[in-house]
Amino acid sequence: MVPSKALRINGDYLYFYSMSIFIRRLLIAALLISVFSCYQVERNCKSHHTGSYLFTYIVDGKEQVSSFKRTETHNIDYMDGSVDSSSIRWINDCEFVLKKLHPKNMAEEKAIHMKILTTTDTSYTFEYQLAVKESNKAPRVEKGTAIKLKE
Repeated sequence: MVPSKALRINGDYLYFYSMSIFIRRLLIAALLISVFSCYQVERNCKSHHTGSYLFTYIVDGKEQVSSFKRTETHNIDYMDGSVDSSSIRWINDCEFVLKKLHPKNMAEEKAIHMKILTTTDTSYTFEYQLAVKESNKAPRVEKGTAIKLKE
């Protein structure tokens, strides 16, 4: 029995219905790929090289807020009533390395690699990890958002 929507050519049946579904899906996939490949995340990192910011982070399941002030060469953290300073070495417009100026222990001596992922006029999203990989541990990458304060 031959389906009503089939056409016989050279002994083979072509099913128009199934072919049209396949072609529709192929065209939709091509359209989606072309639309999403044109999307580029905004990264105006230069505007966040200096300024004062609020940063929210989680310690032991509790959300905490700290602030910091950044110049071209230094980062000053205000956290839990204490002040801590780090030097900044910019790798490119969106990446830099922080190194504590006065570390209190071995863990604080390790430099932190920061990478700005996305920016807006008033904030930026970033990720950070140890600048030097530890051979016996998997790299731990954390993310955060810094909100620029009006000065």
